[in-house]
Amino acid sequence: MLLRLGTYIKAHKAAALCALFSLTCYYIFAYHLERTNFSLLLSLFAILSFLYYVLVKKRSLSFPILAIIGVLFRLVFLVATPNLSQDFYRFIWDGELVSNFINPYLHTPNTLIAEKDLIIRNSQTLYKGMGALSAAHFSNYPPLNQLLFGISTVLGSGSFLGSIIGLRCFIILADLGILFFGQKLLRQLQLPNYTILWYFLNPLVIVELAGNLHFEGVMIFFFVWSIYLLAIQKWQWSAVAIAGSIAIKLVPLLFLPLYLKYFGFKKSILFYLIIGATLLLLFAPFYSPYFFTNYAETIGLWFSNFEFNAGFYNVLKYFATLCGIAPWELIKIYGAYSAGATVLVVLLVTFLRKNEQLPTLLSSMLYVLTFYYLLATTVHPWYIIFLVLLAVFTKHTYAYIWAALIPLSYFAYAQANFEEHLGILAIEYGVVLACLGFYFLNRFRNKPDFMKNL
Repeated sequence: MLLRLGTYIKAHKAAALCALFSLTCYYIFAYHLERTNFSLLLSLFAILSFLYYVLVKKRSLSFPILAIIGVLFRLVFLVATPNLSQDFYRFIWDGELVSNFINPYLHTPNTLIAEKDLIIRNSQTLYKGMGALSAAHFSNYPPLNQLLFGISTVLGSGSFLGSIIGLRCFIILADLGILFFGQKLLRQLQLPNYTILWYFLNPLVIVELAGNLHFEGVMIFFFVWSIYLLAIQKWQWSAVAIAGSIAIKLVPLLFLPLYLKYFGFKKSILFYLIIGATLLLLFAPFYSPYFFTNYAETIGLWFSNFEFNAGFYNVLKYFATLCGIAPWELIKIYGAYSAGATVLVVLLVTFLRKNEQLPTLLSSMLYVLTFYYLLATTVHPWYIIFLVLLAVFTKHTYAYIWAALIPLSYFAYAQANFEEHLGILAIEYGVVLACLGFYFLNRFRNKPDFMKNL
């Protein structure tokens, strides 16, 4: 068997070297990178993006071998402490609360840390690690996410590293689930199954999920599972799965109106009722009279207080500042208007596009999510991973380009005051918008009735 493997590697020497070099880069990423070292971070992302393109585009290695390589890339991070995000400290903090049957939606870390009999293990490490901003607010992570946090801390048995490994195992398993159901969905759509490798081997996916422990991957797993169930006519179970996706991250809520044309009015109502009932069951263990107030307050901060790597908002802020409008005044107004604009676009895409077919429904989801992120005041790198997944089923390459460019946003972490560089953001968004513009110009050229065929 080893002889056969050696012969295989010799026959595919270039691809094997690409995989080995990528493995080395991921090791450096995991254990020898600080996020303030922007030049090294960007160099690693650039190298990995090139090698990823070669591995997937050339496909000189078989699908199973490339899948195994993708797993190995993730396992490199197994015992590493995330180095590009501090969110995992809050994940473990919430997990400690849940595992001790304390409602994470009712107490801020600032309140709990002052208690003398606090039972949270590694409390000082977690409290300091999460940062003042997170510590001042109630948890914003939905209930199924909280359950996974709690299980991870139980599996960690009080060990800080053990909890990290527990979180990472869930995320890697979710990616394997995406690989499994992604292939099946591609076959249902009569698309090549290897296309899922554009997701599975993507450097942003590997670094931000397996590396930095963001749960977008778990959300996407439930989403892909849901769409596959829809493709095989098991729409009731599809509703349950999409509710699971929402119970990890709220993002798929944006897509719910799009199902209206796919199912028709009566069937879509039943679909929504199943989603609602599932979500009620998942939220029920955390219910209290203060839950909705606290949760809504925390979610509202994303629209009225926080900003990072914004696109259209930064353009508006630049001109507003010239006119003497303070940024903290602008963002509160902008949050309400951008939310309204997103709702309007969702409704337009719902009723103007032919969402009766699954491929069209998936591309509608991609357009809605893209518009939402272009308007958003906060676009962290891991947010774009959902676009990468949708691109697999819709053949939109701009999502891959955005995934390759968004590490530019980490420039802010290399600055003492976390100040963003508008020129760097202009490169990121300029290229993405140029790709979008190029696509739509070609798509609608010589088609005066394009509004009927969006």
